[in-house]
Amino acid sequence: MNAANERALVVGEALVDIVRRTDGSVSEHPGGSPANVALGLARLGRTAELLTWLGDDPHGDLVRAHLEQDGVHVLRGDRVAPATSTAAATLDTEGGATYDFELEWDLPATWDSSDGAPVVVHTGSIAAVLPPGGEAVARLLAEHRATSTVTYDPNLRPALMAAPAVTLPLVEALVAQADVVKVSDEDLAWLMPGVAPAEIAEDWVRRGPAVVVVTHGGEGAFACTASGDRLAIAAESVEVADTVGAGDSFMSGLIDGLWSAGLLGADRREALRSIDAATLEQVLVRCVRIAAITVSRPGANPPTSAELGEG
Repeated sequence: MNAANERALVVGEALVDIVRRTDGSVSEHPGGSPANVALGLARLGRTAELLTWLGDDPHGDLVRAHLEQDGVHVLRGDRVAPATSTAAATLDTEGGATYDFELEWDLPATWDSSDGAPVVVHTGSIAAVLPPGGEAVARLLAEHRATSTVTYDPNLRPALMAAPAVTLPLVEALVAQADVVKVSDEDLAWLMPGVAPAEIAEDWVRRGPAVVVVTHGGEGAFACTASGDRLAIAAESVEVADTVGAGDSFMSGLIDGLWSAGLLGADRREALRSIDAATLEQVLVRCVRIAAITVSRPGANPPTSAELGEG
């Protein structure tokens, strides 16, 4: 594939975050983990398509306008959601968010994607496990493995998901399909309480991925690779406005960094599995910087390449 024509396909929920702050203020912002990843990729200069499930309503219009103004191509399907989903995020005094969702998730049967295979297909969060759309997402990933790198971020939402014992097999089935997995320590603590995150990452990387990254919020990130490398990356010190979208911006940076290293696409799968520690460290240090910028300002507002001094 010509590098100039390479694109990412992101599959998953887009919704409206209704943010309630400790000072009593309320605001509405487009969000959803996969949508945030697509936005982050577009701001980093990548061609990004988002396959999602929006209603033809004011909230859906808000989401489309927000994403498309930064260059995300929100794909149109043969059918739409009855209503655009919402997530009410209540922030604590340290900027951490808890969520209450009104959400339905499905996929259209057909959509207006560009010709040719994407170089990478990303999914995660609610879309990857919530029926009926979750099953369609798993099928779509399986169909694209022959042509595309597959990336996955569980980004779990316990309020919407079945108990850990039920959710864990779904997550691990997707881990086995993925080439790159990014997961937070909070997700792992809910899925497998009492098990060390690094131990889980080591297990997951043996299931098929080339790289598994565990984020630890303000403590940085840990990564392990199929070739046996282990890396710990420190977080940047920053004054936190809130943590909304931090992990999603990290995920965008991870995809973008591996893309720049020439490691995406099914034809680069073995090269990705052999990624050297120096290359991965360079990618992860930049991911940490991207996440730090995101948490330094309100909402899911990832940086552009220009803000990173790259363009």
